[in-house]
Amino acid sequence: MYHSIRFTSTKIHRHLSLIEPLAYRCRQPLLPFRYRKLQSPLADPPVSARTDDGDWQTIPWGSYWCEPKADFVLRTRFQVPDEWDTASPVALYLPIGEAGDFSHPEALAYIDGHPYAACDRHHQEIILAPRCVDGAAHLLALHGWAGSLRNDPDARLLMRECALVQIDQPTRDLIALARVALGIADHLDDHQPARAHLYDALDQAFKILDTREPFDERFYASVPAAHQALQAGVARAGAPLDVHITAAGHAHIDAAWLWTLGQTRRKAGRTFHNVARLMEPFPEFHFSQSQPQLYDFVRRDYPELFELIKQRVRDGRWEPLGGTWVEPDCNITGAESLARQFLLGRAFFRDHFGPNADAPVLWLPDVFGFCWNLPQLLKEAGLQYFFTTKIGWNLYNRFPYDSFWWQGLDGTRVLTHFSPTPEQNSAHASTFNAHVSPEQVLGTWHNFQQKDWGQAGVTPPLLMSFGWGDGGGGPTREMLENIRELGRFPATPQIRCGTVGEFFWQLEAEAGERLPTWNGELYLENHRGTYTTQSRNKRANRKSEFLLHDAEFLAAMAALLCPQYRYPHIELHRAWELVCLNQFHDIIPGSSIGPAYVESLQQYAEVHRIGDQVRAGALAAIAAQLGGDMWVVNPTSFPRRDLAFWAYAEAGNVTLQRSDGSLVPVQPVDGGLLLDAGELPPYSVTPLFLAPRSNDFGRPKPSRSNDFSRSDKQTTKTLSVS
Repeated sequence: MYHSIRFTSTKIHRHLSLIEPLAYRCRQPLLPFRYRKLQSPLADPPVSARTDDGDWQTIPWGSYWCEPKADFVLRTRFQVPDEWDTASPVALYLPIGEAGDFSHPEALAYIDGHPYAACDRHHQEIILAPRCVDGAAHLLALHGWAGSLRNDPDARLLMRECALVQIDQPTRDLIALARVALGIADHLDDHQPARAHLYDALDQAFKILDTREPFDERFYASVPAAHQALQAGVARAGAPLDVHITAAGHAHIDAAWLWTLGQTRRKAGRTFHNVARLMEPFPEFHFSQSQPQLYDFVRRDYPELFELIKQRVRDGRWEPLGGTWVEPDCNITGAESLARQFLLGRAFFRDHFGPNADAPVLWLPDVFGFCWNLPQLLKEAGLQYFFTTKIGWNLYNRFPYDSFWWQGLDGTRVLTHFSPTPEQNSAHASTFNAHVSPEQVLGTWHNFQQKDWGQAGVTPPLLMSFGWGDGGGGPTREMLENIRELGRFPATPQIRCGTVGEFFWQLEAEAGERLPTWNGELYLENHRGTYTTQSRNKRANRKSEFLLHDAEFLAAMAALLCPQYRYPHIELHRAWELVCLNQFHDIIPGSSIGPAYVESLQQYAEVHRIGDQVRAGALAAIAAQLGGDMWVVNPTSFPRRDLAFWAYAEAGNVTLQRSDGSLVPVQPVDGGLLLDAGELPPYSVTPLFLAPRSNDFGRPKPSRSNDFSRSDKQTTKTLSVS
């Protein structure tokens, strides 16, 4: 009642908005940017000093610039004033626009031609390294993408004044603690004693703070005492809850969705640079990132950054996880392809980060449902745990558990956790893009359905995946400040930075024996149209799966029969990478934009070129070893007795026989010949021979690349000859 009638919360919110700009004690505007539009995200950005930007468009502060979805480069120069105190952090403040969707606009900042950090809607501050605070002039280039701009073709970004700033760390620390204390107090129940105590502490601290004149030295002199008073008041407000949350930094990056793969390559570079910079001022920060395909993009595009990631992995601060090449659809994707996802993903992590560097967790936070045989596959791949939040998006029925054992078709069980962190301003029960706001930290506990499922006297631990995602970006300074302040906060779950692997080991140790078992599919009551949309891509995926299966069988047989034959490891590896990439959960289900499918079909064409080439080369090697005029292949694991069709213009002049001299029944039909080669054993290649007929007009010569296709339309498997 006391704080309600005195509007304490409203008053403190206004005080905070007043002092937040004062964290920048010194400020010097940059020279306006020069702007150039690029043709694509993969165009070589002109970021070095050798490029003349004198004829580029100048963007005045306060003006509108850049149309939707444009790739661009902005360039200017900066020089830190000699009179600034170099003992305090100096940063670039870059509010180049706010697109309203995800982290758009987003850009990678190059300093003197070298990639350094990223800026976007949620990351507008870049702390400069000491080498840049030397009084000399430095070139700043921003290579970026405008984003969708709310899907308004007439929208433009607003360029606000960008500047060099010097940070007053005591003021920033006070702001962080006050922000957290106010957020917790605002969301605690009226009957919770800590609520009034926190308002008291905030009120007393801001009475000490001298805000009569902004930027006056009296304000900065009063900050330490105000901060100390607030810390003491928070300490008196009570004890934290006996609830533990592991906060795993993460950046969900959709390989394609509202952007194409070329943009994703840039998103990965921008996001990973962000994370690398944040690890410097926050040594407790741990980052967990899935999808080896993204790491491979970074390895190719930003080799110095990739070497830094490898060092952070060795330090235990960067956690590769997920196990699969991308985060794939688990409904349409074939079982063999799911196995290849694991083989490609885990092999990449092992080859580049060392054995056992990746967490044994299948990380699929955004996938549209999970097939019943997945526990068996992930256990066979050497993983032990499973994580998602997507089932929390159900339209009608909330899943009854957040932590449980998921049992597969064969009885295999894997420990599973659905993060209960609520998505703000959404009906969804959980999110993988948490902001670590006080509301979300409290909501993670309130939303948890199994508060009493731990061992005696132990509450089950919880996991929060935090950081801007979908379009990437990752954690922010504010999120990490919140975790630091909320570590042991009154009436609040205890939260700390950690890894996903550590969380699951703790969950298994403290609650594993008591957790329930779910025996069945994990069905998502949402996104149902994705079974049928973009049918061309679904067909191309399935044909690619069959083609690579058959090509690998023939290549393996050729390698066994022919010592001179070189098994095409590199070619097949590349083909499977493309297939697995296009099984990403926003590509193959059909939920991406049109240009993504143009690119996808081009990649499927590349898969078919590789597969056809491997198949033809293997058949040629086998044919040279076995003899014969043509060859019928059964690439399946079961016997077959199918009619095959040979598209041959002069089919009426052909008589076929087996190696024992018996004739193969044939029937001319429109466009070719139907033949019955008899029962074909599993995984077999059967040679056939051309025999002269009574009205022989000469021995016909078969084409070098003929296909016998099954006449049975219930399957798309093929019998092939060369």
